[in-house]
Amino acid sequence: MPANSAHHFERFLTLADVADILNVELDVARSLVESNELAAIRIGRVGQWRIEQRVLEDYIQDQYERQRREALFAESQFDDIPELSFPGED
Repeated sequence: MPANSAHHFERFLTLADVADILNVELDVARSLVESNELAAIRIGRVGQWRIEQRVLEDYIQDQYERQRREALFAESQFDDIPELSFPGED
């Protein structure tokens, strides 16, 4: 078997893995999946969730981008307020 094929089998994460990586409770990870905020697939009869590493990495990057946009939006709410200045200041 080629050396990179072992990496292929590490492609999927469990909910417990995701919770550990995100440093959240298992219920939070499950909620992200069940709400479709984090894409996942069900495996087997019991239907255990599996999340691709790439999907989790994309989710994390999306959260960074969301936070960045929210910060820019919050900043822009004050763009139309003129600077306060007092006589004699420059």
